[in-house]
Amino acid sequence: MKRAGQKVVAGTEAPGTSQTSKKQKTSLYNSGFGESDPYTSMDWGSLPHHVILRVFQFLTLVDRARASSVCRRWNEVFHIPDLWRRFEFELSQPATSYLKSTHPDLIQQIIKRHADHLQYVSFKVDSSTESAEAACDILSQLVNCSIKTLGLISTAKPSFMNVSKAHFASALTVVFVNSKSLSSIKIDDTPLDDPSLKVLVANNSDTLKLLKMSSCPHVSPAGILCVADQCHGLKELALNYYILSDELLLALSSEKHVDLEHLRIDVVSENPGQVQFHTIKKQSWDALVKHSPKVNIVMYFFLYEDEFDAFFREETPVTHLYFGRAVSKAMLGRIGMNCPRLIELVVCANGLQPLDDELIQIAERCKNLTAMGLGECEVTCRGFIEFVKMCGGRLTQLSIMEEVLIPDSDYSLDRLHLEVSKHLGRMWFPDMMPTW
Repeated sequence: MKRAGQKVVAGTEAPGTSQTSKKQKTSLYNSGFGESDPYTSMDWGSLPHHVILRVFQFLTLVDRARASSVCRRWNEVFHIPDLWRRFEFELSQPATSYLKSTHPDLIQQIIKRHADHLQYVSFKVDSSTESAEAACDILSQLVNCSIKTLGLISTAKPSFMNVSKAHFASALTVVFVNSKSLSSIKIDDTPLDDPSLKVLVANNSDTLKLLKMSSCPHVSPAGILCVADQCHGLKELALNYYILSDELLLALSSEKHVDLEHLRIDVVSENPGQVQFHTIKKQSWDALVKHSPKVNIVMYFFLYEDEFDAFFREETPVTHLYFGRAVSKAMLGRIGMNCPRLIELVVCANGLQPLDDELIQIAERCKNLTAMGLGECEVTCRGFIEFVKMCGGRLTQLSIMEEVLIPDSDYSLDRLHLEVSKHLGRMWFPDMMPTW
C-alpha cells in the first residue's frame, strides 16, 4: 500500500532512484509545466478591465481582434471607446497596391458601434479611384462623429483627384457639419472647393488650428480668405502659392487672430512659361511678421529658371527654402540680399557656375542660418570653407555632395574636411554619391 500523503509522480520509476532525485524531478515539473504554475491556473477572463485595456493598447489591430475572441470579457474590452479614439482606414485594390486593406466587416462594425468614438482619423488610399471613392463612402456614414483630426493620405496620385467633386464635397460635409470640433485637417491633393470650406468654417471656426490643403485646384483666394477671416485660432496653414494673397496675410495679421506658427507655401509649375506668378507686397509680409514674430514661413519651389521673376525682389521673411529644380545664381543672390530671417536652405541643382559669392553673401546677411544642403551645384573648396567660417558653429546641419566641391590650389578634399570640422566644432565629411 502507498503511504498516506505521498505525492504520486506519473511514469514508471527505475529501481534505485533516490528520494532526492524524486524531489528534483517533482520540483522541475511543477515550476515549469505542472498544475501549480500560476499562469496555467489563472483565470484570464477575470482580469480587471483596465489591465486588459492596457494590454490591448500595445497590440496591433489584427492581434487585438484575435484577442477579443478569447472570452466575452475580452470582447467587451475590445469595444471600449478609448481603443477607438484613433483609427487609420487603409483602402486599396489588391491587384495594384501593397497596402493591406482594412477588412470591410471591421469598417461596418466601426461605423455601427464606434463612429461617435472616433477622434483622430486618417484614410490611407492607393492610387486607384475605387479606393478614394470607398473612403468617401465611409466619410458619408460618419453622421454621429466627433472627429478632431482628419487626414486624407494618397500614397500615390491621382486617387482623390479622380473622385467627382460633388461626391467628395458631400462626404466632407457630413464630417464638417457633425463634428463641430475639428482642430486639424490634412486634405492635400483633393477636389476640395470653396463651398466645402464655408461649411467647415460655419461649423468649426472656434476649434480649427491646422489646415493643410496644398494642390487643391478648386479652392480660390476667396475661399481660403474666408478661413483666415473667421478661424481666429488657426496656427498652421499649408497651401499653394496661387491662393496666397496680400488680403490673406493681412487677415492672418488681424488683432483677433492668434499668432501664426507655421505657414507652408508650395510654388509649383507644371507647364513651363505658361504661369505668371503674382507678387506679394512687402507691407503684407511685414504685417504678418509684426503680428506673429516667431512664424516659420516655409517655401517649396518646383519652378523652371525663367519663372522666378516674381520672387525675392524685396525683403521677404521666409525662414525655410527648398528648391526642387535648378535655380540660377542670380536668384540665389537675391536670397542673400532679401531673406534675413532664413534658417534653412536646400538647393537641389544650380548648374556649372561656382556659387562662392552667393554663399558668402548668404552667410553675411542671413544671421539665423543653421542648415544648408547643396546637390548638383559647384562651389570651390576655398569658397566653401569661407562660408563655413562665417557661419561658425551655428550650422547644425550641413549636407554637401562631394561632387559639388571643386579642389583648388589652397585646399584639397582631404584637407577640406579637417578645416570644415574645425570651424563647425565637430567631425564633418561631405556626402558621398551612391555607387550603385
